[in-house]
Amino acid sequence: MAKEAPVRYVCSNCGFSTVTRTGKCTSCGQWGTFEAVNPTAERSAKYAGVKVEVVNSVSVKPPKRLSSGIGEVDRVLGGGLVPGGVVLIGGQPGIGKSTLLLQVGGKVASQGTHVLYISGEESAAQVALRAARLGVSSEKLLLYCGGDLEDALSHISSQSIGLFILDSVQAVKAPEEAGWPGTPNQVRAVAQMAVDAARAADVPAVLVGHITKDGRLAGPMLLEHMVDTVLTFSGEGYSSHRMLRAMKNRYGNTDELGIFEMRESGLTPVEDKSGLYWNRSDAAVPGVAMTIAMEGSTPLVAEIQTLASPTTFPYPKRTSRGIELNRFQLLAAVLEKRAGIPCGGCDLYLNIAGGLSIQDPSADLAACVSLASALRDKPLRGDCCYLGEVGLAGEVRPVTRILTRLKEAERLGLRRAVVSGKERGEIWGLEGSAGMTIRHINSLSDALSEMFS
Repeated sequence: MAKEAPVRYVCSNCGFSTVTRTGKCTSCGQWGTFEAVNPTAERSAKYAGVKVEVVNSVSVKPPKRLSSGIGEVDRVLGGGLVPGGVVLIGGQPGIGKSTLLLQVGGKVASQGTHVLYISGEESAAQVALRAARLGVSSEKLLLYCGGDLEDALSHISSQSIGLFILDSVQAVKAPEEAGWPGTPNQVRAVAQMAVDAARAADVPAVLVGHITKDGRLAGPMLLEHMVDTVLTFSGEGYSSHRMLRAMKNRYGNTDELGIFEMRESGLTPVEDKSGLYWNRSDAAVPGVAMTIAMEGSTPLVAEIQTLASPTTFPYPKRTSRGIELNRFQLLAAVLEKRAGIPCGGCDLYLNIAGGLSIQDPSADLAACVSLASALRDKPLRGDCCYLGEVGLAGEVRPVTRILTRLKEAERLGLRRAVVSGKERGEIWGLEGSAGMTIRHINSLSDALSEMFS
């Protein structure tokens, strides 16, 4: 038997709706203004007048985004918060989600926009203490601490809210749905109420979501489909740095990376990201090669370190951190077969300094020359970077955004670059400028000849 929809009561004065009839409207404060609405009639009225249109005849206007006040957040979002758009951010407990969003709320409020911060997990005193530590103080930043989401959202229209933050979807309760906060049905209902409120008021919303022990957002998978953008906020326990990535973004790309440093005064954006993964050492050590990896539109200098240790065991060990192990084993096989450098008698270890993880195939050439340098125990030039994808035939293929990578290498003081022989048309203007020397090679053997010449 189908479950009947609950009867809703709508305030005739301000339009606020609820499933519980009361004498006084919690939104406008008027008495005796609630009227019962038939759910079927309400649904029919909601979808009345919806027509079919030709897609190329629909009038489209780019959304006017609301800046979060933090450049790294805006870049990951694709330019800022979109009115009516809903952002879901997840991360480990204590990673700094609430800190980041309180800073965003303070920045937006300082621009003259009313912000409603809904906290279902902390008391008003706890949030105020954090705000004082972060230096967040604005009369336009409003705080609601409680578990009744319907009551919290009723303040959006009455206070002319331009952004609301819900911390978190697992800590508040939707009155229409049975169950305790955090259960799958409650999480779905809470998210739907927040999405509906953001769409109706045409204001952006940011929701905080808990994650499970295996790193997934807690709750039904439907939660990620309901929102427009899904962000992950992560970091290592031994490091003060935090990374913000987009897993889904209907209003931008998902390749951008935002990096923050956790300090006593809050989260501070990291401007020189390459400095996190490169120690700028002048000492020449065998097995160390530099490359420029792309994280979205951000170039990062990566220091690839390789160690080769002779072994008497018939099955040498292969260990890789920062590059997928299967990829490392493939490159070792190509180096031995196509370049004639034996790898079978040594345990091989590869590491990317700073804990950086690279999926970009442009690091293949640097990994191969680093491995060859370790096996031959000969250091590489410290002012050189290697950019190229290595195929199974030993050929060196071109990489994307080569000009952006080379400009970053030049900015950081690298004076030499080894690239694919097909990377000519885009980099003519850079060759010879500011002492940058670019060497073009076609195969891995050519790269090793250039390296050991």
